[in-house]
Amino acid sequence: MSPTRPTSGANLATWLNYLESLHPSAIDMGLDRIRVVADRLELDSDSIKIIVGGTNGKGSTCAMLESIYLSAGYQVGLYTSPHLITFNERARINGEIVSDALFVEQFEAVERARQDVSLTYFEFTTLAVLKLFAMSTLDVMILEVGLGGRLDAVNLIDADCSIITSVDIDHTDWLGNTRELIGFEKAHIFRAGKPAICSDPAPPQSLLDYASTLGADLWLFGRDFNYSGDRQQWAFAGRQQRRNAMAYPALRGANQLLNASAALAAIEALRNELVVPQQAVRNGLINASLPGRFQILPGQPTVILDVAHNPHAAAVLEKNLGNMGFHPYTYAVFGMLSDKDIEAVVQHLAGRIDHWFCASLPGPRGLSATALSSKIESAVASLPTPLTEPLKISTYDTVELAYQAASQRSNPDDRIVVFGSFLTVAGVLTALNRAS
Repeated sequence: MSPTRPTSGANLATWLNYLESLHPSAIDMGLDRIRVVADRLELDSDSIKIIVGGTNGKGSTCAMLESIYLSAGYQVGLYTSPHLITFNERARINGEIVSDALFVEQFEAVERARQDVSLTYFEFTTLAVLKLFAMSTLDVMILEVGLGGRLDAVNLIDADCSIITSVDIDHTDWLGNTRELIGFEKAHIFRAGKPAICSDPAPPQSLLDYASTLGADLWLFGRDFNYSGDRQQWAFAGRQQRRNAMAYPALRGANQLLNASAALAAIEALRNELVVPQQAVRNGLINASLPGRFQILPGQPTVILDVAHNPHAAAVLEKNLGNMGFHPYTYAVFGMLSDKDIEAVVQHLAGRIDHWFCASLPGPRGLSATALSSKIESAVASLPTPLTEPLKISTYDTVELAYQAASQRSNPDDRIVVFGSFLTVAGVLTALNRAS
């Protein structure tokens, strides 16, 4: 039975419930269906369009680009996914989260245009945001790829500049199980003759070959742009531009200079269309913010929120934890989706965690705390070097309960790291917002 279309005046929650039941599967890769509806919506815009893809680092790079261009005085639209707390977080215009009313207005427009074409939740909402951006007077759109690149809904836009932040193993059911296969999928956001930025220090050959065959203007980290730094400041060097004596980005973590360099390479590549003064770069990097990316909350014990949910991100998180000051004990509030490489994530972080507080996650892909506990035991048992301390695991029905237990167990000088999924971080943020 077809879902009932929301009536006139329906609120955003009603529309989102409708969109979740509109298509038989949550993910249905391909651009044929969405392109039909996009043509009816007339999404043309004179704004500069930047598409950002990659396994990790997409959100941080997008946040830095947005902050820098806003600091330079431009009108900016930003589209990212998924959200942490509310759906509205996915779209911002000039730094302001889009209102319920504006989303509903564009949902109604997409619904009229789609007619008998079936769209997934992501496809439908992407079209709504693109329609809103096209109607707004924007200088630049920054669009984050949802999954992969070649067949992702965002890729229907003809980018003026494309960025791939990193290529690693994730979403293997859709993108393949090797970096070469995944790199090929991601490289399809590149465009002939247009700047194609890759900040992965060791890009797959498939990405290089595709860019060459396509005739993209490929900018490679280490060849076309780079960074250097000391304890006080850092510098960026591109093909023609140098930006010296910059304060470190507000976003924390070992890979943020790599992400910042990708953003600055794109800004240099687009310098003829969008001039960005040095002071705007400095201010933009200092003011950029992105919840859930090695986000350290104020107070004691130290609480770190990180959406790391694949082996590459877990390795970065482990490095970031190692770079922090001494903490007697580290407690993990941990929840993951069932289709992720849980054992590899655990193995990267097992040596940093003294006690695992496992949480069940909701939804069809959510893994129970009991099953997650078994995955941890299996991963730790196969470590090449056994842990020096006995494995400690507790299980809880929700993220909030796991976080409460970890908080009660910890002392002021300990730390709690919340990771494994956007849903895990969102559960803690929701609980903290409710308590404040």
